[in-house]
Amino acid sequence: MAHTSTKDIVPHTDIFPLTEGPMDFVEPPPAASAVSATAAAHIPRQDHSLDKSRQAMRLKRLRLVCLFAGLYLSILIVFHSQRLIGREVLAGIVVVVVVAMAGLYGIFFSGLNQKAREKSLTAPIALFALAILLWTDYVAPQSRMVFVPFLFLVVAYGMYRLPQQSMLLLTAAALAGDAAVIALHYLQQMDAGAFRSALLHWLVLALTLPGFVMLAGRVRRLHSALHKAGVTIRNIEEHARRDQLLGCYNRRYLIAVLEEQKRLSDETGVPLCLAVIDLDHFKSINDEVGHLAGDEVLRTFARIAQENVRQGDVFGRYGGEEFVLILPETPLLAALNTAERIRDQVERHGWQGGLKRPVTVSIGLTQYIPGESVLDLFSRTDTAMYLAKRGGRNQVVVEEPSIELWQAAETELSV
Repeated sequence: MAHTSTKDIVPHTDIFPLTEGPMDFVEPPPAASAVSATAAAHIPRQDHSLDKSRQAMRLKRLRLVCLFAGLYLSILIVFHSQRLIGREVLAGIVVVVVVAMAGLYGIFFSGLNQKAREKSLTAPIALFALAILLWTDYVAPQSRMVFVPFLFLVVAYGMYRLPQQSMLLLTAAALAGDAAVIALHYLQQMDAGAFRSALLHWLVLALTLPGFVMLAGRVRRLHSALHKAGVTIRNIEEHARRDQLLGCYNRRYLIAVLEEQKRLSDETGVPLCLAVIDLDHFKSINDEVGHLAGDEVLRTFARIAQENVRQGDVFGRYGGEEFVLILPETPLLAALNTAERIRDQVERHGWQGGLKRPVTVSIGLTQYIPGESVLDLFSRTDTAMYLAKRGGRNQVVVEEPSIELWQAAETELSV
């Protein structure tokens, strides 16, 4: 491993243009068919974290159910205080609801809900809530005014997950159950006036509830279309960030990330390191085994490099056989360990394909000086990489900024 200072300058280093901020992906993104299988294989898969996120959302919806249940019980307690609901009836409803909520929490926290086809258990929850509403309406007719608003809450809860056909079946069950309760009340009390009033209320509900379900279905379809469009846009953005051949990040995205990390380093003072990696004698490899085999060498190297960096590091292809590794929040020594690990793994890899020479890499590494431009940072790193090549290749050269540069940076930041 070699070291150099800024006094050693290698001419004609490849400098990319400086931009003022993260670049937007304004170019047309590649079609899905244009992205190679290798690129798709390298797009990060976060199935486990996605499952955890979805389960967290289900728990959030369950807490919403508990909130509605608590609100419903609170209203029934108020009715009891006004002698509209008996103590035994209220106690029975409270026990059933509390036990059901505790059971649901146990199911969701244990993960048993994930074995179901519909993991949010929306249909069972909605049917249980409907049964509670109908039971309360039957045993406490004075609380009927609570039935309709909470029925709409049940329908609104179900519309997020249940298809429209299921929602219409739920609506039919609610209307049929309500009609049965009204009929039972009439048979028990034989009150024609109360029966006519309840029948008019049921007729209004029968006319409005299906319309609400139909409108809710349209809203749900719109929400689904927006969600699919959002997923498509995210996929396009992800593909636009990727090198189509290798699957690692491309030059455009690397520039955007580097400038963003420079800004964060200037604001917070956290260290930032940059490595430029170049495959040694790659032109000769292409000439010896052909471009297809050369592409396979690039793919294999990209895989090795990505397997030996941390999750927060950003690795990508700058162009040709030159790659860039951005190491945020990383001091120089830790960055050197990462770079040396990549170099060692490339050298030790069992390369195949009829290669006549070993595949090695030369790496230039430097740490960001607060206040310097991205152009200067890349220039120093690129210089270190060329010194690694000039010094015999297959090595890491660390560009250590001079004391004068650090003093100038400290003076600029203190002004």
